[in-house]
Amino acid sequence: MNVPAPAGTPPEITVYTSAICGYCVAAKTFLKNQGLAWTEVRVDLDPEARARMVELARRTSVPQIFVGDVHVGGYDDMMALHRAGRFAPLLAGDAA
Repeated sequence: MNVPAPAGTPPEITVYTSAICGYCVAAKTFLKNQGLAWTEVRVDLDPEARARMVELARRTSVPQIFVGDVHVGGYDDMMALHRAGRFAPLLAGDAA
């Protein structure tokens, strides 16, 4: 059951990753440099998590990044949103 976050609460960032993934490291480094917190889900250690990621993202590659219920995509997708000035509003709870 999804419970809406209280007003003013930023959406949770979820990053689906695997151990040997340069783009996963780059995504986490970017988020860290932005001062953001995220939940990491290691799909290489948890087949059920991988299946959940594929169901949600309709992609099999990692990373797959979600801000709240919004699927951002992979690292390149996140960086394109950032360069377009659309990542920060998404973090503030506005649609991408």
